[in-house]
Amino acid sequence: MKTPRKHRPRGLEIFYEDRDLLVVNKEPGLLTMSFHRDELQTAERILTDYLRKGAARSRLRAFVVHRLDRETSGLLLFAKTEAVQQQLKESWTDVEKEYRAVVHGVLKEKSGTLSSYLAEDENQFVYSAGQTQGRWSETAYEVLRENKQFSELKINLLTGRKNQIRVHFADLGHPVVGDTKYGLKGKTFERMALHSRFIAFNHPYSGKRMTFEAPVPEFFARLMNFL
Repeated sequence: MKTPRKHRPRGLEIFYEDRDLLVVNKEPGLLTMSFHRDELQTAERILTDYLRKGAARSRLRAFVVHRLDRETSGLLLFAKTEAVQQQLKESWTDVEKEYRAVVHGVLKEKSGTLSSYLAEDENQFVYSAGQTQGRWSETAYEVLRENKQFSELKINLLTGRKNQIRVHFADLGHPVVGDTKYGLKGKTFERMALHSRFIAFNHPYSGKRMTFEAPVPEFFARLMNFL
């Protein structure tokens, strides 16, 4: 039975759903979750409304397993119960995640691993810091193609810290295109060129390996063809 149009989630596409979890493709501009009640449009709340399908007294809700930055698009995993959420978090080291990004400039090293200790200040700005201040973070990358202005990268997170990809490539001198927080000032783009393209994990009950891919946004191709 199809979900009535009025209850279908907006701002994200459901790639997969079963009794335990949801895999969705999030659009840029949508928060995964919020700690402030005044932020009504989050993926968490949209999916909770979808699960309740208009039944205000329903106790069904979506549980966040991991997060994407507001301006990052792509695959997100949600649990339907707290028990499933906990199981997925406990086995998170077995999860594979791949991102695609377009960064400014041409990288000297065409593949490698970026690492630093990341800390966050009172303004929620993440930066590389000393060992006593931050948490160890590693980002593996490979250049897929490049032109005179931009490089398209395949990125694998070896750790999962807030804003990790954006900070590491800004530190390298090749910030993510369209990143207004850590990127180049004075340049405007239609969106940030960071996308969660692939995720693979073991189902919390069946143990089956689940793999999903979200198409890379067309904007990335336009950048690589000089817009």
